[in-house]
Amino acid sequence: MCARTLVFALAAAALVFASACGSRPEATDPDAAVSVVATTTQVGALVRAVGGRRAVLHQILQPNSDPHEYEPRPSDARAFDAADLVFRSGGEIDAWASDLTRGDASSRTVTLSESVRLRGNDPHWWQDPRNAVLAVAAIRGALVRADPSGRATYDRNARSYTVALKRLDRSVAACVDQLPSAQRKLVTSHDALGYFVARYRLKLVGTVVPSLSTRAQPSSKDINRLVAQIRAEGVRAIFPESSLSPKLERAVARETGASVGGALRADALGPAGSSGATYIGSIEANTRAIVRGLSGGAIDCPLRRPAPG
Repeated sequence: MCARTLVFALAAAALVFASACGSRPEATDPDAAVSVVATTTQVGALVRAVGGRRAVLHQILQPNSDPHEYEPRPSDARAFDAADLVFRSGGEIDAWASDLTRGDASSRTVTLSESVRLRGNDPHWWQDPRNAVLAVAAIRGALVRADPSGRATYDRNARSYTVALKRLDRSVAACVDQLPSAQRKLVTSHDALGYFVARYRLKLVGTVVPSLSTRAQPSSKDINRLVAQIRAEGVRAIFPESSLSPKLERAVARETGASVGGALRADALGPAGSSGATYIGSIEANTRAIVRGLSGGAIDCPLRRPAPG
């Protein structure tokens, strides 16, 4: 029995790719035809939306995990080697995946950052739903090439999800547009919201960790500079991130008189049942938290979820 045939036999029994840090392959139906690995929670959500139950998905990172800090395990390497396709986010976010790509795995790896519109070396491209639309197209194309008989399924799923993503983009823009320009000043944990800020015409005043990665550590000079900026700009709220400790954000808020806004889903989605458990849900939850925090609670625009995913 060849390696990939063995993978599908094991997948049916839900025994493949088990890992303490990764998720088990998702339940499949008899039509499951392709084995897929996704590195991050956001990539997993997009692949899941397009692949549906036809794809056996193994997601390396779990909800609320910090991809910057992740260290691959041997089970991750085995998952990469056995998969028909590997979907990466790209850039510093999952640079650790390069160590897992062996043999012909590189030819089966799809790096989604190569199909979206990047802002310099910022790897957080999914914070702009228009990039999610581009990523969905790349995912659909890769799945069709790997599993041509599933084209109708992948085309249908991609079309439906693209409609939902475009509706999400419009609703987020309409929500943020209610904020007066003087209130559109954002301070977050680290520099992960640049795409969101650029798309919806906000101003990023600063970040507690002055880096695109959570691995960096702010100095006392960095914190003092940020405190001065917050005071000078009249920033109303500081937003921690759900996967990081909010201690520094709370300290800066006390020093400046700003409030602490709702925790944002920056680098990882939330657990099942939470408002940020899906890609669409995470963008919606971030939008509500930002608008409520920057308006002092005066503006709240619950966003109608256009579709699961």
